[in-house]
Amino acid sequence: MTNDDYLKISAHFALDESVVEASPFGNGHINDTLKVTTASGLDKYVLQRINHHIFTNVDMLQDNIHTVTSHIRRKLSERGEADIDRKALTFLPAKDGKRYYFDGENYWRMSLMIPDSKSLEEVTPALSYEAGKAFGEFQSMLADIPEGTLGETIPDFHNMEFRLKQFHDAIKADAAGRLRAVKSLVEEIEKRAKAMCIQEELYREGKLRKRINHCDTKVNNILFDVVSDKVLCVIDLDTVMPGFVLSDIGDFIRTGANTGAEDDPDLDRIGVNLDIFKSYASGYMESARSFLTPLEISLLPYGGRLLTYMQTVRFLTDYINGDTYYKIHHPEHNLQRTRAQLKLLQSLEQHAEEMDRFLK
Repeated sequence: MTNDDYLKISAHFALDESVVEASPFGNGHINDTLKVTTASGLDKYVLQRINHHIFTNVDMLQDNIHTVTSHIRRKLSERGEADIDRKALTFLPAKDGKRYYFDGENYWRMSLMIPDSKSLEEVTPALSYEAGKAFGEFQSMLADIPEGTLGETIPDFHNMEFRLKQFHDAIKADAAGRLRAVKSLVEEIEKRAKAMCIQEELYREGKLRKRINHCDTKVNNILFDVVSDKVLCVIDLDTVMPGFVLSDIGDFIRTGANTGAEDDPDLDRIGVNLDIFKSYASGYMESARSFLTPLEISLLPYGGRLLTYMQTVRFLTDYINGDTYYKIHHPEHNLQRTRAQLKLLQSLEQHAEEMDRFLK
């Protein structure tokens, strides 16, 4: 698409300034994101093409985001916070009143750029502490939203029983003829399967409730002030939906506390960085302790093992299926990812008692 195409799409939103340019922005992997510059030279708006192949119910997606951002704004206002427009995302309606614009093929949305903000990529103990506080605060502000208010933008996204069903379906089909070569990995997954379905069992027993989670707790999904380095707000709200609190601490441990890469070919580089875990957990508990139950707190370190196990299952499922879901860079990429995630899981298991003691 050309700049003129993007400007024509932008014209369908209720903007308060004329715009002259749209250019690629950020490094997201799901949606196409552009910063939109006004005639006065300001980068004021963010235009996104929503990936409706992943987020198939765009109305639900945008309603979820509107509910969440409105709720956060109200909480900030009640506290007497200043500069709320920099502490919560603002999405602009289309001129027809909808929360998106549909051009006949693609869905688009527009938000305000948060000025003087930055995102960070490096994970350090200090930054992990701030990230833990930010995501814990995010959950805390949304904890009083009644169950059933938000929909699941990706159904069964962090449902371990569902992911295991997909895994078993892949084994049964063996579509790519790869099953025999990965029998040892299948055995590693199977021997942990029952222990990794605890949250669904506890939910059915009424002992664990669903809460509103971010479900993509990476450092680069937080905006910081460019001068003070203080947290401004949590962004990338597409996966904000009902689930269990284990998701938001577990996914950060899986991604941020790994000493290697998610697909590291050298398994000796992979392990859990306990300083990162302790920093994130400390920040998270500082913000989230007020609404967590004792059972939820006791399960938080398990969340790291659960989300790592879940990703191991998903990578191996895709490999057995013939690489139909994840983008790969070489034929054995999903197998390499599986082995790397399994090594991280084993490291988390080795340090489980220490992590449990720290939370207590």
